Amino acid sequence: MASTLPTSRDTFFIDGAWAKPSSSEMIDVISPRNEEVFGRVPAGQPADIDAAVAAARQAFDRGPWPYMTLEERAEILMRVVDEMRMRGPGIPEFLSGEMGGPMKMLGRGTDGSSFLIDHFIKLAREMGLVQVRQGAIGPAIIRREPVGVVGAITPWNGPLHMLMMKAAPALVVGCTVVAKPSPEAPLDAYIFADACEAAGLPKGVFNLVPGGRETGEHLVRHPGVDKIAFTGSTAAGRRVAEICGRDIRRCSLELGGKSAAVALSDASADAVAASAVPFGLAFNNGQACAALTRIVVPRARQAEFVEALSARVATLVVGDPMDPSVDVGPVIAERQRTRIEGLIASGSDEGARLIAGGGRPAAHNRGWYVEPTLFADVDNQMTIAREEIFGPVGVVIPYDGDDQVAIDIANDTSYGLAGAVFSADPVRAYEVARRIRAGTFGVNTFYIDPLVPFGGYKASGVGRENGKEGLLNFVEVKTVLGLAAEPA
Repeated sequence: MASTLPTSRDTFFIDGAWAKPSSSEMIDVISPRNEEVFGRVPAGQPADIDAAVAAARQAFDRGPWPYMTLEERAEILMRVVDEMRMRGPGIPEFLSGEMGGPMKMLGRGTDGSSFLIDHFIKLAREMGLVQVRQGAIGPAIIRREPVGVVGAITPWNGPLHMLMMKAAPALVVGCTVVAKPSPEAPLDAYIFADACEAAGLPKGVFNLVPGGRETGEHLVRHPGVDKIAFTGSTAAGRRVAEICGRDIRRCSLELGGKSAAVALSDASADAVAASAVPFGLAFNNGQACAALTRIVVPRARQAEFVEALSARVATLVVGDPMDPSVDVGPVIAERQRTRIEGLIASGSDEGARLIAGGGRPAAHNRGWYVEPTLFADVDNQMTIAREEIFGPVGVVIPYDGDDQVAIDIANDTSYGLAGAVFSADPVRAYEVARRIRAGTFGVNTFYIDPLVPFGGYKASGVGRENGKEGLLNFVEVKTVLGLAAEPA
């Protein structure tokens, strides 16, 4: 279904209404598939963030949102879900035009990820936001209360889904939200704002101000914000953590990765290729923080693994992401393609062996396309093995020795977001999975499941999104002494 969702906006969503921007500055959203203007949004300024935070602060401090029961909030939020599902059929094509994600991937979800709202409502009911416990001295009521005003800062590579990963649990538990989407892909967030307005979400509960880095930093610094929920680069995450740390402000960070697919000595080369290509260099055009971009294989079998991997890469269809047969579309921007090409050149310069790709597809002279690229004979200290490339590039790293050597290579990174291990022996594979420091790990498979916890170790972030752990990201715990039951 062709999208009829609006691609140009001239207002922000603040305090339950469409608000005029404080300046005339606009952001042109350029589609990476053809380098043409896809749409426009106003560029948020500090004054706009101030207005949005003030609205969220008022809605939180004076209610009624945080003081409603879970069921009262759920009734309103399920109307938001209904509104999102009405818009849903046009969302995948809209996202593909905005940020270049392949329809083959985006077409699997046609509700704008609003299922997460329903999911978090069910989790909140199961967990209970109020519990009674017996202490050493007397009874206590343990309340999980909303953390407050949440600043949600989201990236361009999965913009609407990542907004929902933050907004859904925050709203369910009673927080209010100020969303600041990426300037490369800000338009999809307006779909959610439209749904909130149509559903009658109380004013100030959800607010939307797109903008650039300075706008985001103003939101992070704002004294009216209680928590920042951020997804983006590790460098930007460090900055967010520094600012929040000075004020003892809560923050959760979902950052970068350099995830390893570890093949043990008895692994099937075809099985490794079946996961490491679609969930590695081809995963959202290689623009996925959890992508399996390091493929660690026994040196004695490297040729076998390279053959299987290169055969799989050769089947990838590169082209217009709106074509449902296409596996790999463009990267987000010209500057990103230039950076990727520089990293590919560094691989050859440092001694890696180029197996496939390495350039621009000859058939696509419009749009920011990069050929799916595979290197072999990569040392784990090479630049292409250390840096997150965020493009369709995978590297094969051979190892000599036992499983511990492979584990050491997988762990020899500043990141710890995801990974996978492959072996004919699931017990052996599980033991390796336990010893690799990463937040999500597959055994003879790999995928990202939106209903279970996701997040990283080390420089890949702080905290978890999705699942019960994601819900708890947005609560404070209060202990009320002297009562054996919550008063009616």
